[in-house]
Amino acid sequence: MNKHSGETDKVQKTKLTSSVEQVLWTKNSAAPGGKIGLEVYTQFVGNNSDIQIEITDKSGKKFETIKRKISGNKFWTELTVPEKAKDELFAEVKLPKHSLNKKSNGLYLFPFVEINNLKWDKQEARRGDTLKLTADIKGLADGNEAEIQIWEHDSDGAHDLITKFPAIVKNKKIEADWEYEYHEDTDEIPTEEETEKGYNPPEYFFRVNVAGVSADSGLLEFKDWIEIEWEGEDGHPAANKKFKLITADGNERNESFDDQGRIRLEDMPPGPFKILFEDE
Repeated sequence: MNKHSGETDKVQKTKLTSSVEQVLWTKNSAAPGGKIGLEVYTQFVGNNSDIQIEITDKSGKKFETIKRKISGNKFWTELTVPEKAKDELFAEVKLPKHSLNKKSNGLYLFPFVEINNLKWDKQEARRGDTLKLTADIKGLADGNEAEIQIWEHDSDGAHDLITKFPAIVKNKKIEADWEYEYHEDTDEIPTEEETEKGYNPPEYFFRVNVAGVSADSGLLEFKDWIEIEWEGEDGHPAANKKFKLITADGNERNESFDDQGRIRLEDMPPGPFKILFEDE
């Protein structure tokens, strides 16, 4: 820390010494092809100063030089670990204008990591279902930790993160259970006739992150149920009354109430529906 002492009631002049305080990887380990963050902290370095970062491995092999600007005495970037890097990765920061440089600690590199066969144990989910998620992990020893993220899929790519939790690699696999719940209002799901792109039910995928490498599963579709109890204008149940049901996906099906004026239908597309009686 820079220190200065002086006297009151006098103009003091001092020169602040610029420095590179820290060069930090955002994780302790990564794998070739994976993503890793790098943070640089400085003191008394002017905004928009040039910063250069040389990326090398333990053998000294140089892979790239990142050239950017630094502001607010802090710099952050994300980079892909070079696939040919071995053992450890280093980042050497240089501030040419200030004649400063500082090298990071080594980032431990696993061998090449692959994530394959990401699977849900079901293709469809219903409220309260417990789903099993599995994936094969190659190149990583048992006992290492992976992260599983559950995402709600968006056709435009603006996926919503639902939750995330750890999983331990065992026998070159990871397994986890996740209980499915839908907490939104299904009335807000656009129907087939309300959107140009057509009906799209809530769908989900899970992402596995390990050593900076990630992979995504296929999609899981949400199925819901419909339960109706109908009374006529006279207050009596609409016993055995036939009707046409138009579901949120635009499909039509002929149904009828039981002798109590009730019906429950499973495996329905979630969202608003319509009922049309034969005499309407």
